[in-house]
Amino acid sequence: MKLLIDFFPIILFFAAFKVWDIYTATAVAIGATVVQLAYMRVRHGRIEPMQWLSLGVIVVFGGATLLAHSETFIKWKPTVLYWLMGGALVVGQVLLRKNFIRSLMGAQVSLPDPVWTRLNWGWSGFFLVMGVINLWVAYTFDTDTWVNFKLFGSLGLMVVFIIAQAFYLSRFIQEDEATPATAKDAQS
Repeated sequence: MKLLIDFFPIILFFAAFKVWDIYTATAVAIGATVVQLAYMRVRHGRIEPMQWLSLGVIVVFGGATLLAHSETFIKWKPTVLYWLMGGALVVGQVLLRKNFIRSLMGAQVSLPDPVWTRLNWGWSGFFLVMGVINLWVAYTFDTDTWVNFKLFGSLGLMVVFIIAQAFYLSRFIQEDEATPATAKDAQS
């Protein structure tokens, strides 16, 4: 359910673009993001800082798209969001000496410190590359192709990155200490 809520504005943007045009889709995405955050506020009592950032970026770049009647602004929105997220990870690591990936995932998985650092840099690099790819698709292909990439391509690349990350992390995830002893006892 959370995944559906997270992708709610993107799915509505995609559908509105296919039925109408980029400007209607942009207005729908802005409205859907506001509704998404209102739902999260009512349901969970708070809104994460990343969600506020996403709202700010869609309102600024979507609003500029509608006011200037230029699709250029909305095409820059994913890149700006990716680069802000990647930049936050870099600033956290370098200036604040805080690993935000560890802050997000540390309760679910136990990893050695150097692995957390590599993971943080990996996500930073991923966001940088995704921003570049978004601009390449936006300026190399037509708007219809960019919208398809925005939903399917970027989601597909993220799934591939997460799967690759899972394979990498599987080498470092520490097993529960009771598990190896139980396996030995079963073999005896």
